[in-house]
Amino acid sequence: MRIHHLSCGSMCPFGGRLISGEGPLLAAAELVTHCLLIEAPDALALVDTGFGSADVASPRRLGQPFRALVRPRLEEGSTAAAQIRAMGLDPADVRHVFLTHLDLDHAGGLGDFPNAQVHVLAAEKAAFERPLLRERGRYVRAQAEHGPRWVTYEPGGDDWFGFESVRAVGELADEVALVPLPGHSRGHTAVAVRDGDGWLLHCGDAYFHRGEVATPPHCPPVLRWYAGFLAADDAARRQNLERLRELARDHGDEVRLFCSHDPVELARLRTGT
Repeated sequence: MRIHHLSCGSMCPFGGRLISGEGPLLAAAELVTHCLLIEAPDALALVDTGFGSADVASPRRLGQPFRALVRPRLEEGSTAAAQIRAMGLDPADVRHVFLTHLDLDHAGGLGDFPNAQVHVLAAEKAAFERPLLRERGRYVRAQAEHGPRWVTYEPGGDDWFGFESVRAVGELADEVALVPLPGHSRGHTAVAVRDGDGWLLHCGDAYFHRGEVATPPHCPPVLRWYAGFLAADDAARRQNLERLRELARDHGDEVRLFCSHDPVELARLRTGT
């Protein structure tokens, strides 16, 4: 099984080192949308999709507040489908999409893979379909207008490095598991992918900067504020962030953690450093 690290769109909010932790104060920061492409023997699978072709064709559907604040760079060549084709593979062979959550910058490419099973926690699908008033800006219903083949999961499953309610998934049950981490959104989950003798843990938006799971922890101030502001349950988010720090500290030789938007983590994983 081969694992490819993709960035399926980037975001360039103003804020410089207040967001990235480095560079000029007033420059634009660079945030990625870190997705995984899994080449299994009989199928392809994705962990998150980033922005998709329909987002590129119709940026307005993402909403003016999001586009003005986050300043996404939407290019067809950055979509997961285009990158898969560039590898000589067929997007139609993507049979599974595992979503950390359904925020618009994570689920935008679902329509590019209409025949894939879309694996998500039931609580997240419920939030997407019936969002509270404060949640409406984070979800774009048009990203699922094609009618995804949903596969939803309730809490319950195996233990994974001390995390409860882990659910192994279908034909990839030995290779991929959902590790629920609610807080950022109601049904947010990490996705664990077996990588040789260890694991990769795609933590989605459970944190935003690599320093948050370091010892001692640190995070640029704007990202720290934004994480709390956007959280559906900030107490749960903080609790799960502390558990991720413990996982990184105690099992860092077995599990490599990364989040969705840190460009340094993406670069390190691509180069194996």
